[in-house]
Amino acid sequence: MGILSKVEDRPTPSQVYNWRVYLCSIVAGFAAVMIGYDSAFIGTTIALPSFKQEFNFEALSDPKLNLVSANIVSCYQAGAFFGALLAYIAAYWLGRVRGMAVFSAVFTVGAGMMLGANERRGLGLIYGGRVLAGLGVGGCSSLAPIYISEISPPAIRGQLVCMFELGWQIGGLIGFWINWLMSKGKREKAIKNLCWIRNLTEDDIYIKEEIYAIDQNIEQQMIGGGLGFWQPFKLLTSSQKIQWRFFLGGSLFFWQNASGINAVNYYSPTIFKSIGIIGTNTSLFSTGLFGVVKTVGTFIYLLFLIDQLGRRKLLMIGSIGGALCMYYVAGYIAIAKPADHPTDSLPPSGVSAVFFFYLWTAFYTPTWNPTPWVINAEIFDQSVRTLAQAHAAAHNWLWNFLISRFTPQMFSSMGYGVYLFFASLMIWGAAFVFFLIPETKNVPLEAVDRLFDRNMPARKAHAVVWAESEQEEEALRAGIAMRLEKDRTSTYVENV
Repeated sequence: MGILSKVEDRPTPSQVYNWRVYLCSIVAGFAAVMIGYDSAFIGTTIALPSFKQEFNFEALSDPKLNLVSANIVSCYQAGAFFGALLAYIAAYWLGRVRGMAVFSAVFTVGAGMMLGANERRGLGLIYGGRVLAGLGVGGCSSLAPIYISEISPPAIRGQLVCMFELGWQIGGLIGFWINWLMSKGKREKAIKNLCWIRNLTEDDIYIKEEIYAIDQNIEQQMIGGGLGFWQPFKLLTSSQKIQWRFFLGGSLFFWQNASGINAVNYYSPTIFKSIGIIGTNTSLFSTGLFGVVKTVGTFIYLLFLIDQLGRRKLLMIGSIGGALCMYYVAGYIAIAKPADHPTDSLPPSGVSAVFFFYLWTAFYTPTWNPTPWVINAEIFDQSVRTLAQAHAAAHNWLWNFLISRFTPQMFSSMGYGVYLFFASLMIWGAAFVFFLIPETKNVPLEAVDRLFDRNMPARKAHAVVWAESEQEEEALRAGIAMRLEKDRTSTYVENV
């Protein structure tokens, strides 16, 4: 099997892998461009001499400067946390595409406010603008991945959801959501849009199978209590299986942030200074190279890894490899103490530390950066999927906020211990994935529920469910074929 070959959950017409589904995913993924840009530019902006001079940072003591810097960065994450929660309301009443449009407009207003800040007006417009920008990106971070996952064929679902991550990195709607339309009783429009995205006719057996699966899913929701706004909350409070998945989905973002990625994203000049890279221009260049490595890593993930290696292997490889790199950087700083002996050029040991830092980036980016988003878009059924994605995105921004808020103080008090701290957490993250996270690669969304059977170890769940799904698919396809043949026979007899 080739590295780019597709592992399909059922026989799939080649028309399904068409430009329309890729275009929809790319357009939705561009919602992340604003997230990536707004997340990446602030750390280097605060480090610019012109910014410090404009807002008189030179007059601040080090503790006060750390506090102001942390507030500027973290108010964005605070807004994003609430934006992610509000996304559930927007998704229920507006749907995915209109919801993303509204949150994008909020982001635009926030960006305009930040542009209006200057020495005379002070930092108030920056604080307010970053809160509004955070609301916008928090909402889009919840809506975009789940929208893409719903329109994606299982064989390339991970690849397409990664369009969201790719947009995030490049920064730093076409159609309506089929399942949402069906749940709102707009069946004809849902079928029309599904046929357009799949590039197939309504009478194609692949379309009939997909509609049948959606119908069955909605019917189960109706039996379980309906499709109302509060129904997902009732299911969450009454079902331990759903609560367990909410815990796993939110925890993935804790372990993602425990890698230290957002300490690097928002305070990269501080990170490079701790390794021994001095001078504003040199530090900013190193930060830009960090962004290049992340973008290249995302392309590798998108093209070669996510739908070939699967989710579990990627997360464990990223944790162990990244931890080893962090331990090396910590050891170098502890022994060489580069901050106490600044030089114009790095010694060989310093160059190796920089190499291991970029190697850590190469381990992290194609593993922990996008995969929690992919898993959270896959592990919930239709009845709670919108609420679950809002919960997951809120977790991401909550941990993001805590890391960004206290990183300056951590570096001031812990020194190289910060790297030891994050490295050790990455080892624990690998153990978390090994014991608790099942593989979701290529499993149809309608069958994901069975991966979380508590009587089956997470590491074995995928093989069992995959075998069951293949048997069920064969039986379903045979039944649909028999019904189609019966309909054709009846039509022929009537015409005769």
